[in-house]
Amino acid sequence: MVIPPAVRPPRLFDYLKPYVLKLHFTNKFVHAQVIHSPTATVACSASSQEKALRETMGVTRDVAAAAKIGKLLGERLLMKDIPAVTIHMKKEQMYHGKVKAVIDSVREAGVKVVKKDVKGE
Repeated sequence: MVIPPAVRPPRLFDYLKPYVLKLHFTNKFVHAQVIHSPTATVACSASSQEKALRETMGVTRDVAAAAKIGKLLGERLLMKDIPAVTIHMKKEQMYHGKVKAVIDSVREAGVKVVKKDVKGE
């Protein structure tokens, strides 16, 4: 009797390098996008500037708007079968406020987020 080998799920490390989460905050809007590094293309994005979201949100620049953007981005990532992303945080960027709201809501949606500190940028 031959026992077939166990079927392993795809390794998480295969997904970590190519997908990078970029956050951009202006005085009026919150933008988040996931970039596929090898091809330099945007894999997925969400913004409080989208018409469908602007109508449902009262304020498009606060922490609550950032949390909604993170939740929407997480759902869109799961629809595209991207289970994990990496976020590169600069030395002066703190895990606080809007940044924390976006990252936490992406995690709550079911996407693994790995934080990597970048020094010297």
